Parts: sequence; structure tokens; C-alpha cells
Amino acid sequence: MTTPEDQPSAPQPPASESDDRVHRSSAGIASGVLLLAIVGWLGIDAIVAGEGSAPWLALAMLILVVPLIVAFTVRPAVYVGQDRLRVRNPFRVIVLPWGQVAALRSGYSNEVLARSGKKYQLWAVPVSLRARKSAARREARAAAERSAPREGRGGGRGGRAGLSGLGGFDSSPGPAPAGPVRAASDRVMDEMRGVWEEREKAESAQGEVTVRWAWEILGPAVAGVVVLGILLAVG
Repeated sequence: MTTPEDQPSAPQPPASESDDRVHRSSAGIASGVLLLAIVGWLGIDAIVAGEGSAPWLALAMLILVVPLIVAFTVRPAVYVGQDRLRVRNPFRVIVLPWGQVAALRSGYSNEVLARSGKKYQLWAVPVSLRARKSAARREARAAAERSAPREGRGGGRGGRAGLSGLGGFDSSPGPAPAGPVRAASDRVMDEMRGVWEEREKAESAQGEVTVRWAWEILGPAVAGVVVLGILLAVG
């Protein structure tokens, strides 16, 4: 007689895309929305108020420019799942099972290197050298506070505790951060490295790298180039 413990457990369903952690550039999205508003306003004004071939040229420019703005600002995203990394770049979508990832590198740009040797840039996680320098300064201050002697911070006449007791402000520094201070993009890369190191040998995280061209972006852009070229040629 089999007991419930002896019965095989039901297979767990694969994690859905809704369970993925999504990383996007908020600055890129904000700039994209602003550019779309400006281009839309100028283009619609030219279509409505333009004369001769101006409305058609404005329409062709909108068909060309709008997809490119969306591609480079609003579209990029990185989806971090339990079994794979999905990278949505301006013109391609790359799906890398964790077993096919060889490295996640951070330099002047953030990149994922596949075991085949091909590398793919993570457009949605841009590197900010200014943010890195700011994080390095904060880390240096935190390290100095952690290593500074704590004597003399307490009571005593004229000490900080005395000022606090007299109704003043206690200006003693708060607790230093537990870990190293990192820029936002570097924290994202650290998180992805953690998932990769944990899941790269999992059976469900194996497979082949797939690359798909974003024809929903390329198609309208190419159509805009063709229409614009015809209008310029016709005059």
C-alpha cells in the first residue's frame, strides 16, 4: 500500500512571464514621452496647416521618426526570470536561458555574454559614470564612519549628548550602511548575477539562445524611409 509520501509529486508549472522582474530606464522613458509629444505636436501641426507637399512629408517623417523614438527610449527592457533572461533591445529580442549565460559584464555599458561568445548589450540598464562616482564617494564616507573611533561622541560638557539633553540637536551620524554603496545599474547587475549563479545549472534553465528581430519597429521605419524617398524624388 502506497502512502502519500511514496506517491510522485505533481510537476510544477513553469514560471510565467508575469513572474519576471522587469528593469527599465525611467530616464529613457521620460525622455521618450517628451520627444513623442514634441514630434507629434510639430507633425500634426504641419499636416493640418501645411501646404503643398508639406503635409505628406510631415506624415512620412512621423512614420519614420516615431518608431525610432519608441525603439530607443520606451521599448528597451530586461526581464529577469527563474529560467531565463529576456533582453528587449531597440531592434531585437534576445532570450538567454541561464545555462547559456557565460558572464554578465559591467564597464562603459552593461552586457551579457553567451557561451557561444556572442555578447548583447543591455539597453534598458544604462551605465551612469556620474552615479558610479557618487556611489564611490558615499561608500568612502560610510567606510570612514565605520572605522572612526566612537570615543568622544557621547556626553560631557559641550558634547553632542549634552546639546541633545538641553533641547538641541543630536548630530551624531546614523548607522552606516550594512553593505557597499552601489550605483543603481550596478545593483541591477548584481541582482542578475545572483539569479544566474543560483539557476544556471537548473534543468529548466537550459536550452538555446533565441534572437528575434523587432519587425513591429523596423517595418514602420522602413515604410517611412520609402515614402519619404518617393516624396523627395517626386518633389
